[in-house]
Amino acid sequence: MKTAQNRMKQNLSILLILATAFTASAQNKKGIKTNTKTAQAYTVGNKKVTVYATAENSDYRLSKTETLSFIENKQPFETEPCIFVDPTVKYQTLVGIGGALTDASAETFAKLSKKNQQELLTAYYSADKGIGYTIARTNIASCDFSSGSYTYVQDNDKDLKTFSVAHDETYKIPLIKQATTAAGGKLPLFVSPWSPPAWMKDNNSLIQGGHLLPAFRQSWANHYVKFIKTYEKMGIPIWGLSVQNEPMAKQKWESCVFTAEEERDFIKNFLGPTLQKEGLGAKKLIAWDHNRDQIFQRASTILNDKEAAKYVWGIGFHWYETWTGSGMQFGNVKQTHEAYPDKALIFTEGCKEKYDVNKLDDWTLGERYGYSMINDFNAGTAAWTDWNILLDEKGGPNHVGNFCFAPVHADTKNDKLIYTNAYYYMGHFSKFIRPGAKRIGSASSRDKLQTTAFLNADGKLAVVVMNQTDDKLKYSLWIKGQAATTTSLPHSITTLVVE
Repeated sequence: MKTAQNRMKQNLSILLILATAFTASAQNKKGIKTNTKTAQAYTVGNKKVTVYATAENSDYRLSKTETLSFIENKQPFETEPCIFVDPTVKYQTLVGIGGALTDASAETFAKLSKKNQQELLTAYYSADKGIGYTIARTNIASCDFSSGSYTYVQDNDKDLKTFSVAHDETYKIPLIKQATTAAGGKLPLFVSPWSPPAWMKDNNSLIQGGHLLPAFRQSWANHYVKFIKTYEKMGIPIWGLSVQNEPMAKQKWESCVFTAEEERDFIKNFLGPTLQKEGLGAKKLIAWDHNRDQIFQRASTILNDKEAAKYVWGIGFHWYETWTGSGMQFGNVKQTHEAYPDKALIFTEGCKEKYDVNKLDDWTLGERYGYSMINDFNAGTAAWTDWNILLDEKGGPNHVGNFCFAPVHADTKNDKLIYTNAYYYMGHFSKFIRPGAKRIGSASSRDKLQTTAFLNADGKLAVVVMNQTDDKLKYSLWIKGQAATTTSLPHSITTLVVE
């Protein structure tokens, strides 16, 4: 009897082993990765941690402050604040971090001396001496951050025979070319329209929203192609384009309304096929390009339609949902990423509104950037683009008085550059997290310390830690049973580079 029972147990064990092996094999065939090999893929060894900090009430501005060593700490107690990082847990790949080269930025740039122009280009686009921006955006025809409204075609020119970007040759195109050179000859640029020409719209105006008239949908699709091909003939490669800047905003400046269904159908029936037909199908087409509040509704409407979705590279979003009294809605971004993981998420615009020259030193400027970038990246965002790289001492030029902050302002009367702390906060990401980096697992054991982390292609880890409180907080960076201890200053942001 016992012999029969033993045989039965042996047979059950064999079946269990075979079932486990079959399950693992099936998972691998489906592309589900196990952690067996991955868990051994990163070792701390003799690596050091270089700490770079920016802090209020100090001289630290992207300053190298200390070098740390790891010591063994297999399991921290609850009383030990930690930033836990696991480089074997990988998420999205970073496309780039940068800012917009608008008419306003270009016109302000032109008023600077050659010396300060070069200083600004180095500050933004040099990875060694600056913060190493790696992506850019510009406007198709005029936006609020232009000195005035303009278009590229004459009225009622449905065939676009009069198309010309001569307006852009004075300021904007020269800045784009200089920025590209400063970035090492490569600066992926995506382009966005604020409004079709007035005669293409039902309100016959560039401003106050309005809708694209059905009769001009093909002409408007052709307009994107004209713009892209014209810029590329002039030596400016176009990486991508968004369908419409802020398609649900009726503004006193250039604006045009597209409902989710209208944008879906325009992409599916006009813009997508036209780009394909004209050999521009590889350009990264970005839908939505508006706030986080409605990102999921817009994404689901467009991406649930296979014929529209096949043309869309990603979903763009802004941070201005706060105008309604809401906080920043990162949960909507995360849900969109989880629902459509094969589409990229790109933050396409953000700035602090209601410019006040007396608040250029306000520390919350940078903290808003840090807070947004950490949470957007943790929600699955692959690229992050600031708004104007440069504005003047009035927060413009802006032809409708919508003056705003930028990371850098120019005192054009005295030929000076003013770096706000937002410049340094962005630099804590863009300088140390490079295109191709993979976001990795990171978690803080204290809500006062916010964090995100990336593994660069060269093997360097970049861990960003932000402290928005008045408290000085001691904590350890913990990786694979090894810990390096440091202190977070009040109202600070640090990047810890492990190599």
